[in-house]
Amino acid sequence: MTKQSRDDLMQPLNGITYLASPPENEGEARSEWTHWLGLLDITSHDYPYISSLLQSAYDDWYDEMQAHPAAYRAVWFTADHRGELLDRRQGQPQNEQAAALKAVRDCLVRRDWVVSKTEGGYSIAVPVWTRRTRELIAVLGCSIANLTEDGIAGARAWTEMSALHFRTCFYKRFEDIFVTDMLRVNKQAKREEHRRRILFQVVQKLHTQIDVDSVLTEVFERIAGMYPAATVELLMSQDHLSRDPRVKSLQLQGDRDPMCVSAFMEGRMLRAEKRGADGECLEIAAPLVGKQGVYGVFHLLIPLGEIDEVDLQLIGMLADTAGSAFENAKLYEQSNLLVSELRLINELAQRLNQSLRPKEVFKFATDELLSIFKAEYCCISQIDKDGDFFEITASNVPSLSKENFPRDYGFSGLVFATREPIILSDYKAYGKITSRLMEDTGARSLIVAPLVVRGEVIGAIMLAHREERFFSYDNYKLLQVLSSHIGLAIANASLHAEVRRMANHDMLTELYARHYLDDRIQEHQKLDEGGSLIIVDIDLFKQVNDTYGHQAGDKILKQVCSIIKSTIRKTDIAARWGGEELAVYLPGADAKCGQQIAESIRYRVAMETEPQVTVSCGIAEWTRDGSEKISVESLFYLADMALYKAKKNGRNQTRIGLDA
Repeated sequence: MTKQSRDDLMQPLNGITYLASPPENEGEARSEWTHWLGLLDITSHDYPYISSLLQSAYDDWYDEMQAHPAAYRAVWFTADHRGELLDRRQGQPQNEQAAALKAVRDCLVRRDWVVSKTEGGYSIAVPVWTRRTRELIAVLGCSIANLTEDGIAGARAWTEMSALHFRTCFYKRFEDIFVTDMLRVNKQAKREEHRRRILFQVVQKLHTQIDVDSVLTEVFERIAGMYPAATVELLMSQDHLSRDPRVKSLQLQGDRDPMCVSAFMEGRMLRAEKRGADGECLEIAAPLVGKQGVYGVFHLLIPLGEIDEVDLQLIGMLADTAGSAFENAKLYEQSNLLVSELRLINELAQRLNQSLRPKEVFKFATDELLSIFKAEYCCISQIDKDGDFFEITASNVPSLSKENFPRDYGFSGLVFATREPIILSDYKAYGKITSRLMEDTGARSLIVAPLVVRGEVIGAIMLAHREERFFSYDNYKLLQVLSSHIGLAIANASLHAEVRRMANHDMLTELYARHYLDDRIQEHQKLDEGGSLIIVDIDLFKQVNDTYGHQAGDKILKQVCSIIKSTIRKTDIAARWGGEELAVYLPGADAKCGQQIAESIRYRVAMETEPQVTVSCGIAEWTRDGSEKISVESLFYLADMALYKAKKNGRNQTRIGLDA
């Protein structure tokens, strides 16, 4: 029996016995076969398969009959239980075929042996019964020429023995198929058991993993173990970075992976036969599905000979299990990240609020942002009070420090206009906005968040890195949260600085207040070797107010203060001492240097004020090597006495304290 005939015979039997409803175990399969071997329910549904089996059994029987000497020279024929002849290869004459067919039909009607007279002899037909139930399954007959009536009994006995032999060949063929099929069923059961064991192990191991990459690695290893010749990759739809080269990005737009995109959108496994470089293979797209959505698609290419329908079910269950495990690991990762971010935000807010000096806040924010986001460059810009330009208030890029830019320039301008944060994966590929930060540093990746305080954008935070696609979407969201705290800290520090400035300054003249000057002189007396103090008084200021009014008096006072500020050095400290009296402390300067500055002030006031006024100046100095330590009060007293002398001697002059 050839392999092809065996396969042809097995297919229909398998179709009846298993494909419609596969037995769940070997005992059920054996029971089905017992029914076939014992009862052989001959129905119209079973007819094609019984006929095929009878034909194969007849072929075996005929070959064996030809190999042994026969008692008679006969032309054999066989028919199925319907009376249709199954073998006509011996070239019987038409009349003999008709006689043989009549003998078969008579045998089926009588259900017993039949002898029919032919032109050249006799045709004998005997029924072939099943072993137990004696159900008629076939008729075996022969045409014997020159057979006499006396030889009919012997020929009948010989035909009946041949029929028993034919039945033996039939059952032998049937039992051969039975054994083959049982082996196949057993092999399939073992394979199914192996698959279930693998699935159980995968489920057990995947749900113990709390790391996303470990989940994906486990799935890759299992698929590679089951299908060594398969090509496997995972196309992820979200922002998940992995060192595994088999994890790639799913492009939802374009024609790159249409089946994977369809599987992702529909949330179900798809398959299609495909011809590849190594021959015919099955392409499978199995979505990585969790309860909250689809995260990606497993893309497999498996040779056709290495996979069947059960394997597809296993791959589908494996993908579903991996999806649930991936989601759990992702949620665990996100919860840890959220806890870490909350802790980070809390610590950052506390440390930001510890300092109320803007410079310290900017420096601390820059250092922390570089550390948190592993960025290479950080730039914090703040818009001026009038909203005309951005000033770079903090940056680790020296070329940008204290630079000013128009409010519509670069990414800070875009954030100011849209009030929306920005994430940019590749600055070179973007090409729509010019940025000094990106150009000067050669950076590729960028995230920008606005600094919003009380609903208004007061600046922007920019973080950059030279690698493309460096920042993740989680970084993007975290920066938005941190920027609100940093913006509030900057606003508080700026407000505190403004309050301090207002407390330390005179509102009318914008010079320092007297208490601030006192404190600064005390600080300098602890560190310096000496210094001098100038007291400036506007001559006849009451008459100016009486003549021109108090508003003109305030205007003259502002003019004198402006002259003083433009005359003194940057290190000198000018303050309003009281009324129309002004004071200037000159750190490290002696009385002679103080006299030069006072004379310059006096001269300019007389020349530049409108209406014109004059001033008188008194000067006092202190030195560390003096015999007596001069206090701040003593220094002011000496300068005031010198001023008194200048007033007494005619005003519009400068005097030095302790002069003879």
